[in-house]
Amino acid sequence: MKPSAPVEAGKEYEVTIEDIAKEGDGIARVQGFVIFVPDTEVGDTVNIKVNRVMRKFAFGEVV
Repeated sequence: MKPSAPVEAGKEYEVTIEDIAKEGDGIARVQGFVIFVPDTEVGDTVNIKVNRVMRKFAFGEVV
């Protein structure tokens, strides 16, 4: 049984951007689970909507 992600596609979360990925997307974490958020910078606290959840990470966008 694979562990389920702590986030769901289509839901909104308030997150703080902790790091920047090699591709330039911001990296936020929800319960340690990585979410890539484009057009953000380290230190930003933003509301995001999760678009796509993968096994080890997710993609979101600022709302």
